[in-house]
Amino acid sequence: MLREDIYRGRPACRVSQPLHTLPPKYRICKVANVSLKILFFGCHFLYINKHPVLRLFIAQLYSLFLSLSNPELITMVHVVVFFFILVTQVSAYRPCPKCGKIKVPYPLSTGENCGDPRYRIYCNNGALEFMSASGFYYKILSINPKANKLIIKPPLIQENTCYSSDLDQGGLMLDENLPFNISTRNTVMLFNCSDNILLSPLNCSSSSFCREFEEVGEGCGCKGTLCCHFLKDSSMTSHRIRARLGGCTAYTCVVDKQPDEPLESWNFGIELQWLPPF
Repeated sequence: MLREDIYRGRPACRVSQPLHTLPPKYRICKVANVSLKILFFGCHFLYINKHPVLRLFIAQLYSLFLSLSNPELITMVHVVVFFFILVTQVSAYRPCPKCGKIKVPYPLSTGENCGDPRYRIYCNNGALEFMSASGFYYKILSINPKANKLIIKPPLIQENTCYSSDLDQGGLMLDENLPFNISTRNTVMLFNCSDNILLSPLNCSSSSFCREFEEVGEGCGCKGTLCCHFLKDSSMTSHRIRARLGGCTAYTCVVDKQPDEPLESWNFGIELQWLPPF
Protein backbone atom coordinates (compact mmCIF):
# COMPACT_ATOMS: atom_id res chain seq x y z
CA MET A 1 0.00 0.00 0.00
CA LEU A 2 0.99 3.61 -0.59
CA ARG A 3 1.61 5.43 2.65
CA GLU A 4 -0.52 8.55 3.12
CA ASP A 5 1.02 11.77 4.35
CA ILE A 6 -1.27 12.46 7.33
CA TYR A 7 -0.17 16.08 7.45
CA ARG A 8 -1.07 16.83 3.83
CA GLY A 9 -3.77 14.29 3.17
CA ARG A 10 -2.15 13.06 -0.06
CA PRO A 11 0.28 10.35 -1.14
CA ALA A 12 3.88 11.04 -0.05
CA CYS A 13 6.93 10.18 -2.13
CA ARG A 14 7.84 7.20 0.06
CA VAL A 15 6.87 4.09 -1.82
CA SER A 16 7.46 0.64 -0.36
CA GLN A 17 5.66 -1.51 -2.96
CA PRO A 18 7.59 -3.38 -5.71
CA LEU A 19 8.19 -1.15 -8.73
CA HIS A 20 6.19 -3.25 -11.26
CA THR A 21 3.00 -3.06 -9.10
CA LEU A 22 2.95 0.76 -8.92
CA PRO A 23 0.95 3.22 -11.05
CA PRO A 24 3.16 5.14 -13.57
CA LYS A 25 3.47 8.35 -11.53
CA TYR A 26 4.66 6.41 -8.49
CA ARG A 27 7.16 4.47 -10.60
CA ILE A 28 8.75 7.80 -11.57
CA CYS A 29 8.76 8.81 -7.93
CA LYS A 30 10.47 5.62 -6.77
CA VAL A 31 13.07 5.64 -9.56
CA ALA A 32 13.92 9.28 -8.85
CA ASN A 33 14.14 8.51 -5.13
CA VAL A 34 16.61 5.67 -5.68
CA SER A 35 18.62 7.71 -8.19
CA LEU A 36 18.98 10.64 -5.85
CA LYS A 37 20.08 8.35 -3.04
CA ILE A 38 22.83 7.03 -5.30
CA LEU A 39 23.85 10.59 -6.19
CA PHE A 40 23.87 11.62 -2.54
CA PHE A 41 26.00 8.76 -1.26
CA GLY A 42 28.26 8.95 -4.32
CA CYS A 43 28.91 12.63 -3.65
CA HIS A 44 29.45 11.96 0.02
CA PHE A 45 32.13 9.38 -0.83
CA LEU A 46 33.89 11.38 -3.56
CA TYR A 47 33.87 14.76 -1.88
CA ILE A 48 33.95 13.96 1.84
CA ASN A 49 37.36 15.61 2.26
CA LYS A 50 37.30 18.18 -0.51
CA HIS A 51 33.77 19.59 -0.69
CA PRO A 52 31.97 19.81 2.67
CA VAL A 53 29.75 22.62 1.37
CA LEU A 54 28.63 20.49 -1.57
CA ARG A 55 27.94 17.59 0.78
CA LEU A 56 25.75 19.82 2.96
CA PHE A 57 23.93 21.14 -0.10
CA ILE A 58 23.17 17.61 -1.34
CA ALA A 59 21.96 16.57 2.11
CA GLN A 60 19.57 19.53 2.24
CA LEU A 61 18.25 18.76 -1.24
CA TYR A 62 17.74 15.14 -0.29
CA SER A 63 15.70 16.16 2.76
CA LEU A 64 13.62 18.45 0.54
CA PHE A 65 13.17 15.65 -1.95
CA LEU A 66 11.66 13.32 0.65
CA SER A 67 8.95 15.89 1.36
CA LEU A 68 7.88 16.13 -2.31
CA SER A 69 5.07 14.13 -3.88
CA ASN A 70 4.91 15.59 -7.37
CA PRO A 71 7.02 13.54 -9.84
CA GLU A 72 7.77 16.63 -11.94
CA LEU A 73 9.18 18.48 -8.94
CA ILE A 74 11.19 15.42 -8.00
CA THR A 75 12.65 15.21 -11.49
CA MET A 76 13.54 18.90 -11.37
CA VAL A 77 15.46 18.45 -8.10
CA HIS A 78 17.20 15.44 -9.63
CA VAL A 79 18.38 17.52 -12.61
CA VAL A 80 19.55 20.42 -10.40
CA VAL A 81 21.64 18.05 -8.29
CA PHE A 82 23.17 16.41 -11.35
CA PHE A 83 24.29 19.68 -12.92
CA PHE A 84 25.58 21.05 -9.62
CA ILE A 85 27.76 17.97 -9.21
CA LEU A 86 28.91 18.18 -12.83
CA VAL A 87 29.97 21.84 -12.55
CA THR A 88 31.76 21.23 -9.25
CA GLN A 89 33.63 18.19 -10.55
CA VAL A 90 34.75 20.00 -13.70
CA SER A 91 36.14 22.87 -11.60
CA ALA A 92 37.92 20.36 -9.34
CA TYR A 93 39.88 19.02 -12.34
CA ARG A 94 41.14 22.47 -13.37
CA PRO A 95 44.96 22.51 -13.71
CA CYS A 96 46.89 25.34 -12.13
CA PRO A 97 48.69 28.02 -14.18
CA LYS A 98 52.42 27.93 -14.82
CA CYS A 99 54.81 28.97 -12.09
CA GLY A 100 57.73 30.67 -13.77
CA LYS A 101 58.58 28.38 -16.68
CA ILE A 102 57.27 25.18 -15.11
CA LYS A 103 53.80 23.83 -15.91
CA VAL A 104 51.75 22.62 -12.95
CA PRO A 105 49.86 19.50 -14.08
CA TYR A 106 46.80 18.10 -12.33
CA PRO A 107 46.54 16.91 -9.54
CA LEU A 108 49.32 19.22 -8.25
CA SER A 109 47.85 22.36 -6.74
CA THR A 110 49.29 25.83 -6.09
CA GLY A 111 45.99 27.39 -4.93
CA GLU A 112 42.48 26.77 -3.67
CA ASN A 113 40.81 27.03 -7.09
CA CYS A 114 42.88 24.54 -9.08
CA GLY A 115 44.30 21.06 -8.79
CA ASP A 116 43.67 18.77 -5.83
CA PRO A 117 44.42 20.34 -2.41
CA ARG A 118 45.99 17.11 -1.13
CA TYR A 119 48.77 17.59 -3.70
CA ARG A 120 49.73 21.07 -2.54
CA ILE A 121 52.93 22.70 -3.77
CA TYR A 122 53.85 26.39 -3.71
CA CYS A 123 54.63 29.10 -6.24
CA ASN A 124 56.83 31.64 -4.46
CA ASN A 125 58.17 34.57 -6.51
CA GLY A 126 58.06 32.57 -9.74
CA ALA A 127 59.78 29.52 -8.23
CA LEU A 128 57.88 26.27 -7.68
CA GLU A 129 58.55 24.73 -4.26
CA PHE A 130 57.66 21.65 -2.24
CA MET A 131 57.10 22.01 1.51
CA SER A 132 58.17 19.22 3.86
CA ALA A 133 56.24 18.11 6.92
CA SER A 134 58.53 20.30 9.05
CA GLY A 135 57.81 23.41 6.95
CA PHE A 136 61.07 23.55 4.98
CA TYR A 137 60.80 24.56 1.31
CA TYR A 138 62.66 22.69 -1.45
CA LYS A 139 62.84 24.07 -4.97
CA ILE A 140 61.13 21.89 -7.60
CA LEU A 141 63.49 21.32 -10.53
CA SER A 142 61.22 19.31 -12.83
CA ILE A 143 57.88 17.49 -13.00
CA ASN A 144 57.03 14.33 -14.94
CA PRO A 145 53.20 14.08 -14.91
CA LYS A 146 53.13 10.82 -16.91
CA ALA A 147 55.25 9.07 -14.28
CA ASN A 148 53.63 10.93 -11.32
CA LYS A 149 57.06 12.18 -10.25
CA LEU A 150 58.85 15.42 -9.46
CA ILE A 151 62.44 16.23 -8.56
CA ILE A 152 63.35 18.67 -5.79
CA LYS A 153 66.72 20.31 -5.22
CA PRO A 154 68.74 18.84 -2.33
CA PRO A 155 69.39 21.24 0.55
CA LEU A 156 72.52 23.36 0.28
CA ILE A 157 75.52 22.35 2.34
CA GLN A 158 76.54 25.60 3.98
CA GLU A 159 79.82 27.06 2.80
CA ASN A 160 82.93 26.01 4.73
CA THR A 161 80.84 23.70 6.90
CA CYS A 162 79.43 20.23 6.62
CA TYR A 163 75.86 21.07 7.64
CA SER A 164 72.82 20.78 5.40
CA SER A 165 70.53 23.82 5.40
CA ASP A 166 67.65 21.65 6.67
CA LEU A 167 69.67 20.22 9.57
CA ASP A 168 67.52 22.03 12.13
CA GLN A 169 64.47 20.26 10.69
CA GLY A 170 66.15 16.85 10.90
CA GLY A 171 66.57 16.57 7.13
CA LEU A 172 63.82 15.86 4.62
CA MET A 173 60.62 14.57 6.19
CA LEU A 174 57.38 14.00 4.24
CA ASP A 175 53.90 13.99 5.74
CA GLU A 176 52.82 10.35 5.72
CA ASN A 177 49.16 11.39 5.43
CA LEU A 178 49.81 13.00 2.04
CA PRO A 179 50.18 11.10 -1.27
CA PHE A 180 53.92 11.83 -1.75
CA ASN A 181 56.86 9.53 -1.03
CA ILE A 182 60.57 9.25 -1.89
CA SER A 183 61.16 7.08 -4.96
CA THR A 184 63.62 4.18 -5.13
CA ARG A 185 65.79 5.84 -7.80
CA ASN A 186 67.64 8.07 -5.32
CA THR A 187 71.27 7.50 -4.35
CA VAL A 188 71.76 9.31 -1.04
CA MET A 189 75.17 10.44 0.24
CA LEU A 190 75.63 11.20 3.92
CA PHE A 191 78.50 13.29 5.36
CA ASN A 192 80.13 14.09 8.69
CA CYS A 193 78.68 10.94 10.24
CA SER A 194 79.35 9.47 13.67
CA ASP A 195 81.11 6.11 13.98
CA ASN A 196 77.77 4.43 14.69
CA ILE A 197 77.05 4.55 10.96
CA LEU A 198 79.70 1.85 10.46
CA LEU A 199 77.31 -0.65 12.05
CA SER A 200 74.86 -0.11 9.17
CA PRO A 201 74.95 -1.87 5.76
CA LEU A 202 75.74 1.43 3.98
CA ASN A 203 78.82 1.78 1.78
CA CYS A 204 81.24 3.86 3.87
CA SER A 205 84.40 2.65 2.15
CA SER A 206 87.05 4.72 0.40
CA SER A 207 85.33 3.84 -2.89
CA SER A 208 81.99 5.34 -1.86
CA PHE A 209 80.49 7.90 -4.28
CA CYS A 210 80.56 10.47 -1.50
CA ARG A 211 84.36 10.72 -1.82
CA GLU A 212 83.96 12.15 -5.31
CA PHE A 213 81.49 14.77 -4.13
CA GLU A 214 83.90 15.93 -1.41
CA GLU A 215 86.35 17.06 -4.06
CA VAL A 216 84.12 19.71 -5.66
CA GLY A 217 81.95 22.73 -4.84
CA GLU A 218 79.86 22.64 -1.71
CA GLY A 219 81.14 19.19 -0.79
CA CYS A 220 84.60 20.59 0.01
CA GLY A 221 83.53 21.47 3.55
CA CYS A 222 82.89 17.78 4.22
CA LYS A 223 86.28 16.56 3.01
CA GLY A 224 87.90 14.13 5.42
CA THR A 225 84.69 13.38 7.34
CA LEU A 226 83.14 9.94 7.57
CA CYS A 227 80.75 9.62 4.65
CA CYS A 228 78.61 6.87 3.14
CA HIS A 229 76.16 6.29 0.32
CA PHE A 230 73.14 4.07 -0.24
CA LEU A 231 70.37 3.48 -2.74
CA LYS A 232 67.00 4.42 -1.27
CA ASP A 233 65.19 1.10 -1.75
CA SER A 234 61.76 -0.20 -0.79
CA SER A 235 63.01 -1.73 2.49
CA MET A 236 63.73 1.75 3.89
CA THR A 237 61.33 4.46 4.97
CA SER A 238 59.96 6.25 1.93
CA HIS A 239 59.17 9.45 3.82
CA ARG A 240 62.49 10.60 5.28
CA ILE A 241 66.18 11.33 4.70
CA ARG A 242 67.61 12.01 8.13
CA ALA A 243 70.24 14.61 9.06
CA ARG A 244 71.07 15.31 12.69
CA LEU A 245 73.79 16.15 15.15
CA GLY A 246 75.23 12.93 16.55
CA GLY A 247 74.38 11.14 13.30
CA CYS A 248 75.16 12.62 9.87
CA THR A 249 74.95 16.39 9.60
CA ALA A 250 74.80 16.78 5.82
CA TYR A 251 73.53 14.94 2.77
CA THR A 252 72.96 15.24 -0.94
CA CYS A 253 71.26 13.02 -3.48
CA VAL A 254 71.53 11.93 -7.11
CA VAL A 255 68.63 10.62 -9.20
CA ASP A 256 69.10 7.46 -11.25
CA LYS A 257 72.88 7.26 -10.83
CA GLN A 258 74.51 4.80 -13.21
CA PRO A 259 77.64 2.70 -12.46
CA ASP A 260 80.87 4.47 -13.42
CA GLU A 261 78.95 7.63 -14.33
CA PRO A 262 81.28 10.67 -14.01
CA LEU A 263 80.41 13.33 -11.47
CA GLU A 264 79.80 15.93 -14.21
CA SER A 265 76.85 13.83 -15.41
CA TRP A 266 75.22 13.30 -12.01
CA ASN A 267 71.60 14.42 -11.85
CA PHE A 268 71.52 16.08 -8.43
CA GLY A 269 68.05 16.04 -6.93
CA ILE A 270 65.62 14.07 -4.80
CA GLU A 271 62.90 12.33 -6.77
CA LEU A 272 59.46 12.21 -5.17
CA GLN A 273 56.50 10.30 -6.53
CA TRP A 274 52.80 10.72 -5.86
CA LEU A 275 49.90 8.33 -5.79
CA PRO A 276 47.18 9.09 -8.36
CA PRO A 277 44.05 10.74 -6.92
CA PHE A 278 41.74 7.82 -7.78
